[in-house]
Amino acid sequence: MKYIVAIIQPDRLDEVLDRLTEKDIHLVTVTNVLGRGRQKGISEVYRSHKEAGSLLKKLKIEIAVNDDYVKPAVDAIVQGARTGQIGDGKVFVLDLHEVLRIRTGETGKNAIG
Repeated sequence: MKYIVAIIQPDRLDEVLDRLTEKDIHLVTVTNVLGRGRQKGISEVYRSHKEAGSLLKKLKIEIAVNDDYVKPAVDAIVQGARTGQIGDGKVFVLDLHEVLRIRTGETGKNAIG
């Protein structure tokens, strides 16, 4: 089992979700986050002073998947989020040691669905 975390541009969410749906991946959590990477934020001019905006609006997508779905999920996220510009985001794949479905008490692969 793996836990996939992706940071993407907010305007790419619908495309990413569509690509995930095509791969039969429906269990997704999305959170608004702030962050910066190589873009180092956006500089703005305010009252003739250049001010560096250090954090940009991004979305964090979190998905728990069984091993068979790792590559399709990552591919779907990359295809949906990629614009070819700086700031497209990152995908992190982490080992997931245990899952428990609260409603039924199922654990492991069965709890993911």
